[in-house]
Amino acid sequence: MDYLFLMSAATISLFGAIFHGIVGGKIYMTNINDSNMEALTKSLSLVSWHVFTIFLGAGAIALSVAAYIPTLAPVAYPIVAINLFGSILFIFLGLSGHKMLMKMPGAYLMAGTALLAGLGLW
Repeated sequence: MDYLFLMSAATISLFGAIFHGIVGGKIYMTNINDSNMEALTKSLSLVSWHVFTIFLGAGAIALSVAAYIPTLAPVAYPIVAINLFGSILFIFLGLSGHKMLMKMPGAYLMAGTALLAGLGLW
């Protein structure tokens, strides 16, 4: 277990939650509200956006718990897996025609979180 790696991953996740929830949320909702999507689609999109924000915050908490209480480290394993597979999904979709995803920080931040947390748990 490595405290510094785990806390670095937690910091990335916390920063992501704050930025995603506040700054990204404003940009995203402006784009969604200005679109011609149906009201239900807009509402479900908003829920999806904020569920991911909650995930980022929960990840920061789980990684911090693992750093401070090593006996509870298993709580961080799902966070590593979700970040790893999330970054792979971003990259796969980005290379499969959704090129805008490669310009967004999601793939890189999730990969960095997975790497740092994985090294911290190792």
